[in-house]
Amino acid sequence: MAKKRDTKKKDDDAALPKFGGFHPLAGGLEGFKAKLDAEKKSEEERGKAAAAKGKPLPPPRAPAPPRQEPARTSTSDLDDDMSFHRMMSGVTPLDPGARSRLPLTTEVRPADQRAKAAAVRAMAGAEAEKAIAHLHSLVDDVARFEVSDDGRRVEGRRVDAPPDLVRSLRRGMLPVDARLDLHGLSAAGAQEKLAEFLRTMRSRNERCVLVIHGKGERTPGAGVLRGEIAAWLSQGKAREHVAAFATAMGEDGGEGAVYVALRR
Repeated sequence: MAKKRDTKKKDDDAALPKFGGFHPLAGGLEGFKAKLDAEKKSEEERGKAAAAKGKPLPPPRAPAPPRQEPARTSTSDLDDDMSFHRMMSGVTPLDPGARSRLPLTTEVRPADQRAKAAAVRAMAGAEAEKAIAHLHSLVDDVARFEVSDDGRRVEGRRVDAPPDLVRSLRRGMLPVDARLDLHGLSAAGAQEKLAEFLRTMRSRNERCVLVIHGKGERTPGAGVLRGEIAAWLSQGKAREHVAAFATAMGEDGGEGAVYVALRR
């Protein structure tokens, strides 16, 4: 019976596949383990012998590279895409041919440039004259007049005018270049007329003019003009054109008229 079992075992071992000249499972699991230990020990001894002879040991196997996972889209990128889509949802694409229909830049002609430059110069000149006139008015407002009125005769002089100018006017020594008669005008009309007359005469470089205002003895309203004439010449609009004034001589109207010396 025992012989039959041994014979069966041998037949089974012969039927097993061979690896490296031996049956892995021949002799049972313990025999296979002993064979592996022997192989491992033999490999270690060969390694030690090679190290002793100075031969380099075979390099260890490189570790397998880590598996790359597919990139994931962050939540912020998705939010940006959604925001851009919402903003652009109502935008109409520009017609490709619209760009070709845009108006071309108009070429500026030299004549137009000269006309524009002339207009700019004229505007600048007007602004300069306006500024100069304003400065003159400020100076005139600061300038003071010395005025005297005894009820019969009136005299006045801008403080920067020479004192002998009044004496020359008082004596009728300056020739009269023009005359203005205010008879029949109201006070407002007479004041405007006087300012315009003095401005015109000064622009013509006239030196002395005669203004007739009346005594008020026979002409209604002449007494009012007589009382206002000194104020108009020293304080009103006419003052910027006046250097001095004085009651005229008898042959030029006497107490019903005044000589006015114009500013240079």
